[in-house]
Amino acid sequence: MTEFHAAAARRQAFADASPVTEAMIETLVHAFYAKIRKDPALGPIFNRVIAEADWPVHLAKMCDFWSSVTLMSGRFKGSPMQAHIRIGELRPTHFARWLHLFEQTAGEVCPPEAAAIFVEKSQLIARSLQMGLQLARGEFEAAVAV
Repeated sequence: MTEFHAAAARRQAFADASPVTEAMIETLVHAFYAKIRKDPALGPIFNRVIAEADWPVHLAKMCDFWSSVTLMSGRFKGSPMQAHIRIGELRPTHFARWLHLFEQTAGEVCPPEAAAIFVEKSQLIARSLQMGLQLARGEFEAAVAV
């Protein structure tokens, strides 16, 4: 067995043992972003950055992202940090709201064990993105405090 095949087998074994499924990821992503688009704080940002016609592509990309994060599928190809840096106006309050809506939605659409995995990963990702954004803006002290 080649190293490539061995790695693929390990990823598949990980996914098979996970309480998270691809169907669950799709349900969570679609329900979450439906809330985001209507949210008074986050909706205007997302709806300005993502054109109406581009939402299906964005949702598919987010499904790939969460599949890669939770199931190690390796499907996501992209640079989340660069995408968020380009937005420019994101602050800790935006991340707090994002996390609140994400945790709420995960609790509504996922079994508790899977929701806990999504929430834990989302907190790590938010912390990393906040730190990267603060460093990109030259806010070193704020980034270290995250």
